[in-house]
Amino acid sequence: MVVNIQHIIDQGENETVEFKTSFNDEVILSLVAFANTKGGSVYVGVSDNGAIKGVNIKKETLQKWLNEIKNKTQPSIIPSMNVLKQEDKEVVCIKVSEFPVKPLSFKGRYYKRMNNSNHQLSPNEITDMNLQSLQISWDAYPKYGKTVSDLDEQKIQKFIEKVNASGRFNLSGDWKNDFQKLRLIDEDKITHAAWLLFGNETIEYNVHLGRFKTPSLIIDDKMLNNTLFEVVEETMKYLIGQIKVAFEIKGMPTQRTEIFEYPIPALRELVLNAVIHRDYLSPIDIQVKVFDKQLTFYNPGKLYGDLTIEQLKKDDYQANTRNKLIAEAFYLTGDIEKYGSGFIRIRKEIKEYPTMKLSFEKAPNGFLVSLQYEKQKTGIDESISKGVNVGVNVGVNVGVNVGVNVGVNELLKIITENPGLNTKKLYTYFDVTERTIERWIKQLREENKIKFKGAPKTGGYYVVKNED
Repeated sequence: MVVNIQHIIDQGENETVEFKTSFNDEVILSLVAFANTKGGSVYVGVSDNGAIKGVNIKKETLQKWLNEIKNKTQPSIIPSMNVLKQEDKEVVCIKVSEFPVKPLSFKGRYYKRMNNSNHQLSPNEITDMNLQSLQISWDAYPKYGKTVSDLDEQKIQKFIEKVNASGRFNLSGDWKNDFQKLRLIDEDKITHAAWLLFGNETIEYNVHLGRFKTPSLIIDDKMLNNTLFEVVEETMKYLIGQIKVAFEIKGMPTQRTEIFEYPIPALRELVLNAVIHRDYLSPIDIQVKVFDKQLTFYNPGKLYGDLTIEQLKKDDYQANTRNKLIAEAFYLTGDIEKYGSGFIRIRKEIKEYPTMKLSFEKAPNGFLVSLQYEKQKTGIDESISKGVNVGVNVGVNVGVNVGVNVGVNELLKIITENPGLNTKKLYTYFDVTERTIERWIKQLREENKIKFKGAPKTGGYYVVKNED
């Protein structure tokens, strides 16, 4: 067959092309890696740098190579072979398609193609690839040693009520029949998903929460190992308790709006992503760390399927679900939208926080997501004390200037409700410096809204009543 392959050689080795000077075990290994990924071709008779060396093809050569490939692969690969002539030399193109049921092995080892090289699969990657090719998931398999008697009916009833309220599915109330339909149980047997969602004991997987002053200085620590719906809610309570909050004061009578340091819907999406999509074959804990200027979420297990970090940064990525039944349960309750849309919603939420950055990176045996401020963040308390717009400096963009007026109005409200407090006592109501409190008091006195009554050491501040 006469084909000009120079344009292929010029492009070099990549995800679907490999060059080999001669036929050997490395050729078969590459074919297995291609079959476990997207398919590809090995050109025998071409060096790594693209120089055409050619090979000596005899009458039985191709059949001999084909037999060797079949014998050293499991399941057996039967590739196509074409002899190409280039520069009066012969090059053999050995081509294999993506195999439908993965993974295939070469001499008992498994590989996949990554860019222009072959990567040996870990045990977890082998399992993931097999489940994905069969379009099933680990959480659909029976939970060894557990039956329906090990499920908590109170948790189940709460789930049924929440699903029916969401309107995404109608559950009859006969939970065993409903769970059969949802594939969570099979007669008396329960799946891993059912155990993780509704077990009557603590589960084997932890969410480790921590408040850090520095990477090595932990000032608070908590471990959660309840069922998954409970873990999500408890993690959110912990995070809300650790992050700062400012207030927007407006209207008469006074109305106070909470403005959180981080967008709460984005935090919830990150927690849900960690719990739903973690690799439950890994013994490592989910780890959530709260720093002064950053939140990090470590998830055991690499990105599932062929999803890459670069793809995840875009809004058109195609996601595969590692734990299909768990994801389905959270979808039915209305906790998540369509699969794979979580990071799209997170990006929309943080647009209201101009200095906030969402980042992804690979981590040992897992995946790390961070929410952090790109610029030096002074904190809500310092922003208020300096009279600046919180929306600009800490990303709490509420469309109004909450600067000095937030602190001053909040102080006025406290004095109204607690007349007679002095500066030191007023200081205990705020996470700001005493000098900041004195500045706010000075402004209120100059505006004739408060006045000091009593002796300097024992007196306090009172609201000036409007005589009109």
